[in-house]
Amino acid sequence: MIHSRRKFIAASSAIVGAQALWPALVRAQDKYPTKPVRIIVPFAPGAASDTLGRFAAEALTSALKQTFIVENRSGGGTVIGTRAVASAPPDGYLLGFVDTTFVINPGLLGSQLTYDTIKDFEPITQICTAPFVLVVHPSVKAQTLAEFIALAKANPGTLSYGSSGVGSAPHLAGQQLRQEAGIDVVHVPYRGGSTVYTDLMGGQIQFSFGTVPSLLEHIKSGRMRALALTTPSRVAALPDVPTMAESGYPGVNTEPLFGLVAPAQTPREIVAQIQSVVATSVVSGELNAKLKGIGFTPIGSTSEAFAETIKKNIAMWTDVIRRGNIKPE
Repeated sequence: MIHSRRKFIAASSAIVGAQALWPALVRAQDKYPTKPVRIIVPFAPGAASDTLGRFAAEALTSALKQTFIVENRSGGGTVIGTRAVASAPPDGYLLGFVDTTFVINPGLLGSQLTYDTIKDFEPITQICTAPFVLVVHPSVKAQTLAEFIALAKANPGTLSYGSSGVGSAPHLAGQQLRQEAGIDVVHVPYRGGSTVYTDLMGGQIQFSFGTVPSLLEHIKSGRMRALALTTPSRVAALPDVPTMAESGYPGVNTEPLFGLVAPAQTPREIVAQIQSVVATSVVSGELNAKLKGIGFTPIGSTSEAFAETIKKNIAMWTDVIRRGNIKPE
């Protein structure tokens, strides 16, 4: 009887051991990815995030010898596409591209947001950022930020600025400046960024915020005047333009983020594999040159660092939105 029991225990231990090894054996035989992977970009084709998402897809396709496909799913202020990522199976075959809207929406939409930005996603890597700059129409009689602030204080409610909509990064950058400098300026929401800059160059509005890559040509041509950058340090493309911190307003610190996420509970080894490929390309590979070539600042962060950046930005923008009593349209 004792002998039989020992045989049973030994057999049971062998089965348990085999079960413990099974996931590793499956991974070895079924190496990710074995089929095409989709990357949801919650913007229309042609947007900056679409371009950056395609860069990431190309790098992953080349390194992992499997097709990574960008799927544009715009609408709802990026909520539609981002929700699709949150609700996808956590198997690594559906990823999401996110930008600053990802960290603004929790504070802007609150309980209306149909996913949890922290709990429903696995951050993979922050790919890059882009310097943000305050620009004015040439007719504005201010050569520096100090002169601009003085002009706004002397003429409350007369200077207007445009953005691509309520709660957009340019809108909230203007709100930060308003709160930090104590000025009264008028926000004019548009339905697209290109219209904002057309009206700024036409003099219909007096100032705006935007990324250096999107505004550099207009600044160099003299159609806009750059007054200050919202980034921690100056940028090579505009070496004579000071930062907001240098100008006395460190609280105006809009720094757009662009990165990749996966659905929550995606296997850690898959997240690590994607992070390694993209971050390596961003830091020292082909993506590095591509990003710099169009004016973006490569980051290539770890997943943990990206998670911290997301939390920090959610807290910052939620505070700006609360203080400004900003409501979604």
